[in-house]
Amino acid sequence: MSQVVDTKKIPCLDLKGQHQQVKAEIFEAFERVYENTAFSGGPFVEEFEKAFAAYCGTKYAVGLSNGTVALQLAMQVLGIGAGDEVIIPANTFIASAWGPSHVGATPVFIDCEADTWEIDPAKIEAAITPNTKAVIGVHLYGQPFNIEAVQAICKKHNLFLVEDAAQAQGAKYNGQNIGGFGDIACFSFYPGKNLGACGEAGGITTNNEEYYKHLQSLRNHGSVVRYYHDEIGYNFRMGGLEGASLSIKLKYLDSWNNRRRDIASMYHKGITNPKIKMQSQPAFADPIYHIFVVTTDEKEAFVKHLADNNIVAAFHYPIPCHLQKAYTHLNYKIGDMPNSEYLAAHCVSLPMYAELSNDDVNTVISVVNSF
Repeated sequence: MSQVVDTKKIPCLDLKGQHQQVKAEIFEAFERVYENTAFSGGPFVEEFEKAFAAYCGTKYAVGLSNGTVALQLAMQVLGIGAGDEVIIPANTFIASAWGPSHVGATPVFIDCEADTWEIDPAKIEAAITPNTKAVIGVHLYGQPFNIEAVQAICKKHNLFLVEDAAQAQGAKYNGQNIGGFGDIACFSFYPGKNLGACGEAGGITTNNEEYYKHLQSLRNHGSVVRYYHDEIGYNFRMGGLEGASLSIKLKYLDSWNNRRRDIASMYHKGITNPKIKMQSQPAFADPIYHIFVVTTDEKEAFVKHLADNNIVAAFHYPIPCHLQKAYTHLNYKIGDMPNSEYLAAHCVSLPMYAELSNDDVNTVISVVNSF
């Protein structure tokens, strides 16, 4: 039987500490938004866009209403639509596939690597057909995928490369912040992200001026000049309150990410239980540990052991994309993506957020090792 070691619960994610840290600054920023009544788009979004583009090392950033529509608009400005195919890892959050689906294209799922759990470059070429137009590489859990390997394949076959960076604000590939390696990079600023808005928000970075201008039009009802609509567009603008909160939090992002790296280092060094497997980290990757995922062959017993010891686990993600009911029409079956399927069936996310104390981290390590 598991023995309860403490009465204090350690949640998998707790945003209260972060928001207490920046509450005064954010509320001051909200006052400025109110004074200017700049609630939809406007100067506070523009301020964040400029700062975030500089942070990612790109020429442009476009603020949007959420990360899912970022993926959709990325497909649209790349000219991807009905009859086209987009290659995507099966091991990712489902929103990675919504982008192609929302423009009428077909997601083509491939397996992840057995050790890094990221998109497997070795599986891409076999999935390419005359209809393939792009590859979406996902920086899953905040760890960059093998960008150079995927870039080389895209260049060879004249395919677009889209970075799904929803979980990876500030992650580095060979020392450079992600967001400028693909034709377009898509971000989520959902509140639980390392850089999360006070509300829903997302964005796109790019170095292509044509894409940038097109994105600005699409998010604003297909309009550049008010009441003149050049194409069918959307209301996908970022709100002023969200932009203001993101500008404040961006100043703290590196320090928060570094704390997550410290916690991850403690986990990597401290967890010695042979029943627990952790994500492999290649030399090119400097992750930000948006999520700290482990696997075990005894998932149910492990989760119960954590719960009995007041540690709250989460699951990212228990059903791989190719086996989701929404994609049954694509006729994938169990066994098609063995690495993704194993991970889905055996993954457990441990507590990970910058405000975790060392004592709490050591408690998690102790409980994991006692399983």
